[in-house]
Amino acid sequence: MMFNKNLKNILLVVFATLILSACSTAKKSGNVDGDVYTGKETVEYLASGVPDRVFFATNKSSLTTAARETLRKQASYLRKNKNLNVTIEGHADERGTREYNLALGERRANAARDYLMTYGISGNRIAVISYGKEKPVNPAGTPLAWSQNRRSVTVKVN
Repeated sequence: MMFNKNLKNILLVVFATLILSACSTAKKSGNVDGDVYTGKETVEYLASGVPDRVFFATNKSSLTTAARETLRKQASYLRKNKNLNVTIEGHADERGTREYNLALGERRANAARDYLMTYGISGNRIAVISYGKEKPVNPAGTPLAWSQNRRSVTVKVN
């Protein structure tokens, strides 16, 4: 009788542990660090090895280390292609008002432009536009989608 009671208790503990461990953590995606997208699925390229976009944290326009690395590659490419002009598009995720996200997208695009300018790219070659939340790359409404949508995209003009 005592053996059955102990066995029931052990099985109950094992079962509860399995249930709790299955629910306690969601599988982390290798595409998000904190809340900043780090994957490659939505990235296109200005040229071979030169990504066209950088990603931002929620409600932020400060450049991450990865963003600065990408922008340095863009600056190097633009220095080699002196006749090329670009537009930097600023984007936000779907949360927040239209006005807030337009302003945030503009701050993000300006942060990218300003960084390119510190690497010798003339401001005359860089136009800035904000789309706010109007052009999501991923409309899913999930944390991964939001991290993909918080971006600036450098687009060739000519």
